[in-house]
Amino acid sequence: MQFSVYQQSHIGGRKVNQDRMGYSYTREALLLVLADGMGGHQRGEVAASIALQTMSTLFRSQATPYVKKPERFLEDAFEQAHEAIQRYAREHGMPDNPRTTIVACLVQHNCAVWAHCGDSRLYWLRRGQILARTRDHSHIEHLIAKGLADPSERGTHPDRNKLYSCLGASTPPKVELSRQSSLEPGDVLLLCSDGLWGILPDTEIVHQLSTHTIVQAVPDMIGMATAIAGPRGDNTTALAIQWQGAHDAPSSGDEGMVSTLMLPEGEVTTRLAEEPAASPVDDFGDEDIEKAIAEIRDAIEKSSQLLK
Repeated sequence: MQFSVYQQSHIGGRKVNQDRMGYSYTREALLLVLADGMGGHQRGEVAASIALQTMSTLFRSQATPYVKKPERFLEDAFEQAHEAIQRYAREHGMPDNPRTTIVACLVQHNCAVWAHCGDSRLYWLRRGQILARTRDHSHIEHLIAKGLADPSERGTHPDRNKLYSCLGASTPPKVELSRQSSLEPGDVLLLCSDGLWGILPDTEIVHQLSTHTIVQAVPDMIGMATAIAGPRGDNTTALAIQWQGAHDAPSSGDEGMVSTLMLPEGEVTTRLAEEPAASPVDDFGDEDIEKAIAEIRDAIEKSSQLLK
């Protein structure tokens, strides 16, 4: 495989950056994940970190070198992440579970399939057109689908921030899967948090990704969104790839270009952008989080061994 990739996050006007993102790849499969910890609940950044680590560990165990059942993988990974977040809350005696929205995309065999819970989004672009975009699991999107609200109200409706699906809540998450979609060279896949799409209209996102490389467009969009949002702005995070093809060619040397041609069989490369986030809550330190993540990783690896 050959693709360009770039990821970046900005804390905005918040005390803690609760967004997390990352990607993992083998010779024949690529996993992209972005999670936005929900600020209305304690330790959203922990939920987002657990979600990323859970998906990365499961990918490492199942991408050999590609995932046999991609839709099943995404559903199982979301469910395991959901359960891991709930387990973390129980073990730490938390009165309210940490929660996170999430969007993930699996690319292999020149096809992409994605899943999401909440309002973290995926955009699929080709030659300046949006071919697909996830629909937020929000009350306003539900009203629009039912014809009870106008699409123009997305940015102003009082219920625009009310979500009905996420990871970590007391009820099981609603996991929405896409169909498998064939990619062409030049296609762009963008995963982003609402700190980006909530500020920049789709027309601006399309313009930036169509007229610049992703290495230029992603930081430009984040800079634009944080500047517009101002001192009270949300965390703003984006992860994008530009697809070049399933069959590797000699790398062009462009910044951000990845070629898996020389990656050894059985090797998995992972890049998780998980900078430690300071928190006003001191009950759970970074060591607690790392210990919980290590336990989750061990449990997933043991379960994967049983399935072989």
